[in-house]
Amino acid sequence: MFEIIRTARDLSGPLARLASAGSAERRFLPERFQLPRVHDLPVITEHGAKLLPSVEVDSYNLEIRDDEGFVGDRASRSAFNAIMEEWREPLRKLGGDPLGDEKTEDVSKKKLDELLANGDPEAGGLIHSAIEAFANELEAVIRRFLKTASWRDTEAIVIGGGFRESRVGELAIGRAGVLLKAGGTNIDIALIRNHPDEAGLIGAAHLMPSWTLEGFDGILAVDIGGTNIRAGVVELNLKKSTKLEKAKVWKSELWRHGDEKTKRDEAVDQLVDMLKDLIKSAGKGKINLAPVIGIGCPGLITPDGSIEAGAQNLPGNWEAKSFNLPASIRDAIPEIGGHETAVVMHNDAVVQGLSELPVMRDYVHWAALTIGTGLGNVRFTTRQKRETKSKKE
Repeated sequence: MFEIIRTARDLSGPLARLASAGSAERRFLPERFQLPRVHDLPVITEHGAKLLPSVEVDSYNLEIRDDEGFVGDRASRSAFNAIMEEWREPLRKLGGDPLGDEKTEDVSKKKLDELLANGDPEAGGLIHSAIEAFANELEAVIRRFLKTASWRDTEAIVIGGGFRESRVGELAIGRAGVLLKAGGTNIDIALIRNHPDEAGLIGAAHLMPSWTLEGFDGILAVDIGGTNIRAGVVELNLKKSTKLEKAKVWKSELWRHGDEKTKRDEAVDQLVDMLKDLIKSAGKGKINLAPVIGIGCPGLITPDGSIEAGAQNLPGNWEAKSFNLPASIRDAIPEIGGHETAVVMHNDAVVQGLSELPVMRDYVHWAALTIGTGLGNVRFTTRQKRETKSKKE
């Protein structure tokens, strides 16, 4: 569940200072972690934790059904492709599809952006039609989320995922925001600032208390998606900001498992190889890695690190009771820099949302959506803001 310090002699650096600290210095820890004896002190959060250092996770991986299936499926990249196909169908019958014979799913985001900006009016009109239709679906999905108890009083939503990195995606998200406000819903809609490929790594640094990272330059992070697996070194820059506001990706590696017929265990082996390569690179680059690996993965993550549901887009069966990704990685990489490796995993939408913490701290209740192979979702409550609000009340 989490790394355990067995004896006081095992403690060094910030952990040693914490062991000798008084209760006032430990009060930021979750109540279940406020343990009296050093040998019971956990150094990282449990997997899929509700209570994180800066936020409470009110809900994630929320699955809402109606007569047509899962509501979130209407606002995914696949849903956008389906909408594009609906608009192309009548044009094909008339012999005038501006996208030609290329399959909708094979049309790149870059090509759509180029046609939108510089293509002929009909091509631009086709794409604008799909953007408008998708924006309406996204607005409806957001409204449905806002009706749930766990999303009540949400003040802002940041949106990321692969779809967000295109101009088409940005316009669809922006249009959905306009539709929400025009319909009387006063909520801030913003794009996740970091590139989606980096946001899913940077957010991993927020899974653990910053004091566990003091004295180190970076951590290893993993972002697992339905198409890609990315691993990277996140440079913490704690001297510039103890709140990880200056954290950035120092180096990363990408593997497109969606292009291959890959089995689960082969995927894990590939991921381990990527992490080992990054450890070597960090050593050569004089990056002192903390002995921690943070992972963002689709699905409902249990405290022991298994995946209860929601991993259907990953290669093989990741929901098997016998499979535990954090344990597999820890077995393959037992030490980093001479220290025992600790691994912490949470849902990928949670992790990507956490990358926005530096700019979302002014909100009490805020959420994140990730538009990719599916629609990831999470709702947060900022802990410091909630405590301040409670005192005023």
